[in-house]
Amino acid sequence: MTEQRVIIEMGMGNDLHGMDYQEAAKRAIEDAIRHSTLPIFQSIGLPHTNMRVQVTVAVQEPDQIDCDALKSGLPRGRAEVRAVTGGLNVPNRETGDTAVLATASVEAFLPSQVGKWKHS
Repeated sequence: MTEQRVIIEMGMGNDLHGMDYQEAAKRAIEDAIRHSTLPIFQSIGLPHTNMRVQVTVAVQEPDQIDCDALKSGLPRGRAEVRAVTGGLNVPNRETGDTAVLATASVEAFLPSQVGKWKHS
């Protein structure tokens, strides 16, 4: 079945003192989700389980990310989470802390809706 991407949102998260990539990634995903809403589900009676959610998080050390834990925090759809190299580490030479910044994209896909409804 052909899918159509119905939304893509971007988010940014950080951990300023703990150098916790997981926390920064979680915050980036939450930031992206806070920027979106999909009223189509209520409008046309489409079940959330029809939606595939593809999440990509980027941090400097992607092997530090537990993708299954991030997946469990997503509110809707059939989720996939992957971690890639990206984001940013910002060292503070005065304190020895490193701020960790993560970026995330959250994409939602639905089965093709072509011909199933029309604008009136």
